[in-house]
Amino acid sequence: MQAATTAKQIDRKDLTGPALRTFFRIADAWGLKEQEQMRILGLDSRSTFQSWKRGAVAAIPKDALERISYVMGIYKGLQILLPKTANEWVRKPNKASIFGGRPAVDRMTSGNVADLYVVRQYIDAQRG
Repeated sequence: MQAATTAKQIDRKDLTGPALRTFFRIADAWGLKEQEQMRILGLDSRSTFQSWKRGAVAAIPKDALERISYVMGIYKGLQILLPKTANEWVRKPNKASIFGGRPAVDRMTSGNVADLYVVRQYIDAQRG
């Protein structure tokens, strides 16, 4: 059992730096405010957020990696669907029923990982 736990920790350590760097690049591309970034990452603590942004963290929680994975999938899907306007799409009001006329960023920043999943599913479905 100990070896499995250690392997998972190593995986998270290996993924943490690249995942955070990618997340912050996407956040910049989308023009996300600090509070929006914190909500997507599932963080309440600004000091933790600042540490993550500086890369001063050994391994982020599994939940945060899952959240970043969804963001990366949303980003990639949008780049394929809307190469010229992908980054603007997240802030545009959306008539799709899952958004209720609000921008996708409102759903993504609810703080719930399930909402990131729903947005990712929506983008994947649009891609066909």
